[in-house]
Amino acid sequence: MAKEKIVLAYSGGLDTSVILKWLKETYDAEIIAFTADIGQKDELDGLEAKALATGASKVYIDDLRDEFAKDFIYPMFQAGTLYEGQYLLGTSIARPLIAKRMVDIARAEGATAIAHGATGKGNDQVRFELTAAALAPEIGVIAPWRLEAFREQFPGRAEMIAYAEKHGIPVTASAAKPYSTDRNLLHISFESGMLEDPWFDPSSEENESMYVLSVSPERAPDKAEYVELTFEQGNCTAINGQELSPLEVMETLNELGGKHGIGRVDMVENRFVGMKSRGVYETPGGTILFTAHRKMESLTMDREVMHLRDSLIAKYSQLVYNGFWFAPERLALQALVEESQKNVSGVVRLKLYKGNVIGAGVKSPVSLYNPDIATMEADPSQAYDQGDATGFIRLNALRLKVSSAVNNK
Repeated sequence: MAKEKIVLAYSGGLDTSVILKWLKETYDAEIIAFTADIGQKDELDGLEAKALATGASKVYIDDLRDEFAKDFIYPMFQAGTLYEGQYLLGTSIARPLIAKRMVDIARAEGATAIAHGATGKGNDQVRFELTAAALAPEIGVIAPWRLEAFREQFPGRAEMIAYAEKHGIPVTASAAKPYSTDRNLLHISFESGMLEDPWFDPSSEENESMYVLSVSPERAPDKAEYVELTFEQGNCTAINGQELSPLEVMETLNELGGKHGIGRVDMVENRFVGMKSRGVYETPGGTILFTAHRKMESLTMDREVMHLRDSLIAKYSQLVYNGFWFAPERLALQALVEESQKNVSGVVRLKLYKGNVIGAGVKSPVSLYNPDIATMEADPSQAYDQGDATGFIRLNALRLKVSSAVNNK
């Protein structure tokens, strides 16, 4: 009888390396390791050989960068998404893509389950499993960190390192970098270790070596740099007049933003599972794109459409953060977002300087800004009569006057 097959989300780090061997032993199954290339760069070097040496029967390393940029990052940025006013959701938006590909592989390979190394305390377990539930409810999910037997065997990292050494699994865990990282095309995140102390200052000079995608604002160039972003229906399609794919846009903006110290965020956020956690993020290209998109909307988006969309940002952000990317309510919101973006087209000019993204001009063939109407001088179009404001103000003031009269009594 053929062995059961399990598809494991594999990063090559300590946790997933140990889990790969543990799954194979515990379930007497074939383990298919899957790694999504979503912009980790050299972190992918040697992964296939390591997974096979650790016991994987097969390894998938799929380049999903184009899909990630086009079908996940861009739609999210059209929605103006920002979680709790700071977080551009770099990790959150990657998980549904990874899980989507995992279930595709599971179906193709005839696997009965997928597995992941997300801890039982974080958000990623929810994101992986909600995506699987939405796309492939017939496929099981194995989450070792939620199994008592696994936790008893591995109560801490020391036991995992010892297990890896026993089984000849090369690991790079050390005290030199006592924090965890997660990198992709949109950002890199840092958490745990010394960062669990919210008073710890990661922006200090002695901690500068932690950062990967950006220099500190203090080390950024002393001269500002201008950049122009072209938008078509809410999506950036060119930089400085050169047409680029979504992937190329993100790569170009990451380089520009990192050079000028843009996109560093240090925040304490509210996890879906109920606890607060501290995270440090570098999102250089995403910060530029977010700012430019907002400025493009300011010129081209109808006021009421903008206010309606903005009223949904918190909800949309929560859906992404909590793992509901493939939920019907997120898809419904996306339809509204796409409708709102039909006229968000034109060019935005920005000035990048020492961690700042500064607006330096915006233009559009479908601009809703009319200088003849907005001018403080005489309006040659006579589209607006100041006298009309008298009745407008009187009607809006009526309920305030009635309320004041009642309350004063």
